[in-house]
Amino acid sequence: MRQRFVLDTTAITDAGLRIKEGYESLCESAAEVLDLIALARLKLDISCYIPYPSVYTELTSFLKRYGCDEDTFIKLDTWLVKKTPNRYEVKIPAAIFYEYIITVRQKMNRGRRLAEEYILESSAITAKLEDKSKIEDEIGALISKFRDKYRAVMRQGILDSAPDLDVLLLAKELEAGVVSSDAGIRKWSERLGLRFVEAAKFPRMLKEYLKLMGSENIVRKFKSEEE
Repeated sequence: MRQRFVLDTTAITDAGLRIKEGYESLCESAAEVLDLIALARLKLDISCYIPYPSVYTELTSFLKRYGCDEDTFIKLDTWLVKKTPNRYEVKIPAAIFYEYIITVRQKMNRGRRLAEEYILESSAITAKLEDKSKIEDEIGALISKFRDKYRAVMRQGILDSAPDLDVLLLAKELEAGVVSSDAGIRKWSERLGLRFVEAAKFPRMLKEYLKLMGSENIVRKFKSEEE
């Protein structure tokens, strides 16, 4: 059966992928991953999709922010199939929706309790200190700490954006695998019975496919694990 994959932004931009493969910059890793996707398309008829416009806009904005050259965007537009998920026809089991609501409620409760803890701590700091500048420094550090913890509590393991949901809907529609490094996308891919591939492992997987098809010379430029 023909293989299809739906890519999240992290499938191209994941920091773990850059470290694993030894790329010096995000633009270098993005260009070479797209080259590998192109080879897989031509040699193996593997198609890689990207939800449009949500994930496509997110990815191109990210690459522009890092100053990637025009060739990278040409490769992206050539080798990634842009498709809008059919949000009206894709069916999601009610049990998945029910579980998601429970998960969101649990996270809201944890976020509320965390906020209450930090409010009490900030009150104690204010009562203890009289110097306004010291109070501002202490409360500023506390707010920064709260933001980090709140983000971890609320976002980990949950779908927190429209692009995340579009990845799952398109994969469900196409019966495709999902490529991402996002914990929330991974969790809900598994709940929906979708194949999931870690972003950092995806290039290595395509490379192995190409090798087994006798294309070792084509993938020679891609860094090996031993380097």
